[in-house]
Amino acid sequence: MFEMKFMGFREYLDNLDKKGLLKKVDVEVSKKLEISGILKKMEPTPVIFNNVKESEFRVAGNIFCTKNVIASYFNVEPTDIIPMLSKAILESSEPEVINEAPCQEVTEPNVDLDKLPILFHCEKDGGNYISSAVVITSDPEYGQNLDFHRAMQFSKNKFATRIVRGRNFHTFLEKNGEVDVAFCIGNTPNILIAGATSVEIGFDELKIANALEPIKLVKANSVDLLIPAEAEFVLEGRVYKEEKHAEGPFVDLTETYDTVREEPVFEVKKITHRKNAIWQALLPGALEHKILMGMPREPTIFNKVNESGVKCLDVNVNPGGCSWLHAIIQIDKTSEEDGNKAIYGAFAGHGSCKHIFIVDRDIDIYDPLSVEWAMATRFQGDSRMIVKDKEPGSSLDPSAEPGTKMTTKIGFDLTKPLVAKGKSFEIADFPEVDIKKYFNQ
Repeated sequence: MFEMKFMGFREYLDNLDKKGLLKKVDVEVSKKLEISGILKKMEPTPVIFNNVKESEFRVAGNIFCTKNVIASYFNVEPTDIIPMLSKAILESSEPEVINEAPCQEVTEPNVDLDKLPILFHCEKDGGNYISSAVVITSDPEYGQNLDFHRAMQFSKNKFATRIVRGRNFHTFLEKNGEVDVAFCIGNTPNILIAGATSVEIGFDELKIANALEPIKLVKANSVDLLIPAEAEFVLEGRVYKEEKHAEGPFVDLTETYDTVREEPVFEVKKITHRKNAIWQALLPGALEHKILMGMPREPTIFNKVNESGVKCLDVNVNPGGCSWLHAIIQIDKTSEEDGNKAIYGAFAGHGSCKHIFIVDRDIDIYDPLSVEWAMATRFQGDSRMIVKDKEPGSSLDPSAEPGTKMTTKIGFDLTKPLVAKGKSFEIADFPEVDIKKYFNQ
């Protein structure tokens, strides 16, 4: 893998501070509606709040908002991320297990969630929400699993936690009725990305995190789970299948409110944290949420397009498409069939995707204007568009059929023909000049 030096969440914040990239808020702010509002206004600038009205702990947010920031963390270029993630999945490795860890420097004598800076993000939310936690669970047959699950606080020691059907956590809960969990808050991108990666049940995603950047694990304080040693906070407890509580409304990835459901209760039995711990905020539906959800889907699309016989150069599951419902795929086109093949390959790589856009290597997939230009100049709807029969899409899509998730999926081939029969499809190049020669500095 790439040569990297281990860095925890706190160490990364320190580095941002030394570079002058971390904005500090020293005036008193509230965890209810105020911190989230500031983070949204400042997006994508990282911010740390040093004086939270309702808590002794600091809060940091907007930390990993863009693909460039993620690439910079790993000391690679954005185009290196997909092969890096693919390699980490193929060459996953066992993390080192230690006996003492920073995440257990302090054990709270009593469980009182009101003392934590759990944010109330938006006015119509059902309550204070944990949205940044990677959740570790285990099953006697399958072993450990790492995933993201939001949790809405409704008492001093309980949350209602959203458990999506089909996820490994849901399988564990259906099978066992009760499941021990550890909600870990304050993590670096290797752990966050691993938690958002979809792999077969029985595969411990912490091995992917370790392949991306070496991590250390420690046994949890009160449950039989191995947790990231450098996490800022760990909330240990148990989730009960039969004990339910209303969960929601909550802003999901599409920036719209999700519905209220009866969801399993998470009872917190132990809280440990680092000394002077920093709470990691993750704004629901905002850039950081999008990048951490969408980016792990890019390697699966990349691989499936290549398997279709088309040379895939890069993939962007872009924020404009909620980092879930759209994907822009850059290919090296050698056949007039490549566009269609790439469309079907991309849908195979990400079943929740709704619209696929295939472009040539001369189109910047990270520039919406460049992609729109390709659609304006290279696309014809009667010959370059694939409309699939209705099939299940994403529950996150407000326009999908309620309950069934049935949706219409469309692929757009925005590539130029290999042989132009009329006007040229090439982008004109202007002369390269050294602009400093012409203006006084």
